[in-house]
Amino acid sequence: MRKVYILLADGFECVEALAPIDVMHRAGVELKRVAVGDRLDVVSSHELMTLRCDMHLRDAYLADGDVLILPGGNPGYINLRNSEAVCRVVREYYDSGRIVAAICGAPTVLAAAGVARGRRVTCHTSVIDDMGDYTYEGGRVVEDGNLITAAGAGISIDFALAVAARIVSAETLSRVRQGMEL
Repeated sequence: MRKVYILLADGFECVEALAPIDVMHRAGVELKRVAVGDRLDVVSSHELMTLRCDMHLRDAYLADGDVLILPGGNPGYINLRNSEAVCRVVREYYDSGRIVAAICGAPTVLAAAGVARGRRVTCHTSVIDDMGDYTYEGGRVVEDGNLITAAGAGISIDFALAVAARIVSAETLSRVRQGMEL
């Protein structure tokens, strides 16, 4: 069974976290929620919700994962970007050829981690200038090798489906899309 880890820091964007969690569940993919801070209960941007994580990043063994997901949200993506532990995990995943998926402001974590320079990306328009050495392509979802990026909250379902398409069968993906009326 494929395994996905989603890194959650205080200030995450609700839909950017919940869409991948929901899609992976529907696809039968094991997904673990990883708290970047000191608490297992992570608070979303605008304090709309609190999400209970399965483990703390400091205690987690993530080497068995196939995909690492980084949701955006303000200040969630900044909290991810400012964490050396997050940057280390991003480097490990990227350098080993595993999928790194980042949405909204979270592609800036790639720059902080020093990975994927020159690769094609998209991100939230507010952080384009932070993506210096990347080829900003714009658009909804951009895939370049083992990197998947998406522009923002409104593209969360498309982002989650792009990630799922890389790790589940076409039949499973079709079933998920049908169940979601897509």
